[in-house]
Amino acid sequence: MKYIAGKTDFYINNSAVTLGKFDGLHLGHQMLINEVLSLKKQGLTSVMFTFMYHPHNVISDNEIKLIYTEEEKKIKLSESGLDILISYHFTYQTKNIEPEDFVKDILVEKLDAKVIVVGSDFRFGRERRGDVEMLKAMEDIYGFKVMAFEKKTWNNKVISSSAIRSELEQGNMEAVNAMLGHPYSIYGKVLHGRKIGRTLGMPTTNLIPSANKLLPPRGVYVSRTIADGKSYPGMTNIGFKPTVGNEDHISIETYIYDFDKDLYGRDILVELLAFERPEIKFDSIDELKRRMVEDLAFGRKFFGI
Repeated sequence: MKYIAGKTDFYINNSAVTLGKFDGLHLGHQMLINEVLSLKKQGLTSVMFTFMYHPHNVISDNEIKLIYTEEEKKIKLSESGLDILISYHFTYQTKNIEPEDFVKDILVEKLDAKVIVVGSDFRFGRERRGDVEMLKAMEDIYGFKVMAFEKKTWNNKVISSSAIRSELEQGNMEAVNAMLGHPYSIYGKVLHGRKIGRTLGMPTTNLIPSANKLLPPRGVYVSRTIADGKSYPGMTNIGFKPTVGNEDHISIETYIYDFDKDLYGRDILVELLAFERPEIKFDSIDELKRRMVEDLAFGRKFFGI
């Protein structure tokens, strides 16, 4: 997959392009992606056009954290078969582009779009004035075809990034993963931690999440770690480790069952499958250790191992 980020001087020929924020790459997004992938059979180049940063981070003082960071999104899409991912800088200038100019200057001149695939509620351009109706009105003018899809639902709820954020912030991982269509995950490089887990007889991997990564509540989760293409069951703690020093940064600490390989310096993916309990400050290390044994037993029962 070709990755174009922060550039405006790109030119692509004969494309089928899907547009949107694509935070989370949930089931609704996957429907759009699968459509542009299917058009490759007609000789079209499959393209996703999205933004380097979440648009709300430009138009609001409150930064919206991302379900998947730019790096995580790139990794997931590289496995999809997509030809090109364009992460366009979202600036005040981008925000205020007239929708007619966006169609002419970007969709037609830069992307040479033959098919445009979007959700039925897609809006774009200055004051969000552009919509599917406007795109369809331009089909004959520019020679492209517009395909608009209705939102997908789960449990009678419309699947959206905001709905997933709401469930994630409550730690409802089963709902999050159902709407994503895949387990929510955290990607990063294994760092040298304080090795507290090792002193307790339970060695762990340690990740520091990106500052703009949206995390579920602090606590203990049933998890699965993907390393070197292999999957390993485990338990993950998200938090500050208050019993053993109350660190000044949040960390992702994972115990992998029956695993003795060295992962330091390696890139891994930690998938969260279920929430077990919130992070607790215990009165003693012995009490912490007893609870960790219970946590591991909970995970073994979950996995049936």
